[in-house]
Amino acid sequence: MPDEEFQCTPHHLLMQTEEILSMGKIFVRLGVNKIRLTGGEPLVRKEFPEILKALSELPVQLTLTSNGVFLDKYLYLLKACGVRSINISLDTLDRDSFLILTKRDNLEAVKTNINKAVEQGFHVKVNMVVMKGINENELCDFAEWSVHSPVHIRFIEFMPFTGNQWHHDKVFTRDQILHTLAGKFDFIPLGKETHETANKYFVKGAKGSFAIISTMSHPFCGDCNRLRLTADGKMRNCLFATHETDLLSVLRSGQSIEPLIIENLNQKREKLGGQFDEQFVKIQPETLQNRSMIAIGG
Repeated sequence: MPDEEFQCTPHHLLMQTEEILSMGKIFVRLGVNKIRLTGGEPLVRKEFPEILKALSELPVQLTLTSNGVFLDKYLYLLKACGVRSINISLDTLDRDSFLILTKRDNLEAVKTNINKAVEQGFHVKVNMVVMKGINENELCDFAEWSVHSPVHIRFIEFMPFTGNQWHHDKVFTRDQILHTLAGKFDFIPLGKETHETANKYFVKGAKGSFAIISTMSHPFCGDCNRLRLTADGKMRNCLFATHETDLLSVLRSGQSIEPLIIENLNQKREKLGGQFDEQFVKIQPETLQNRSMIAIGG
């Protein structure tokens, strides 16, 4: 969570349940076959059960990214709506560090809920954003977790967003992550599937696996087919895109949003929203045009 005060978006400016379903139907008609509810934190949305049930009627793979705090309250509903895979955002296994990063003392609740999800048969991925000087010393602890439990760890290179105090010195790269883990584990690469963002690895004898999302040091933009629809109905063809297309206002006016979706897709830049390339050490974060992640939602 950011240190500064921030204002939540007024509810009437957010997509309502029927609007989310309407847009979902249009995207599916245009070829989308997977929808992920993410955030922010989707489980704090009071209409979450209605949104999930509505989207479960669409012919798509439905997934969720959550901080895990309230996950136990929705596991039955998630399973009933066909959700089989869940991503949990968790950057540390240390209680004090968790409190510093999240401003909440909920580490044990999150770990308990992850175990409950595993026990109920969900494919659980744990997303750890690796930040030099903050939590890179926990890499082996997370990897060890995947050895003894069928969880799938995702190590994510630290990316620059408004308000997250990013600096290139804090980026712990894919090569550094692999070097660190190689000192303790014997692992083999599993490769990267088409349109996948993560390079996967398997520790011999492990119940789970780990993977690395190397946005900063080894971008995968040429094969990425992700789109994001923000909580307030803006379409982004890349997390680092400088341009957003307002679909919600057009939908509410009764006009077709399909031409806008196609136009937005055609504006997708070759790499990283056109704002930077692999030379991330040259990035001046104050010059980037982006929202904070908690304001992007989706």
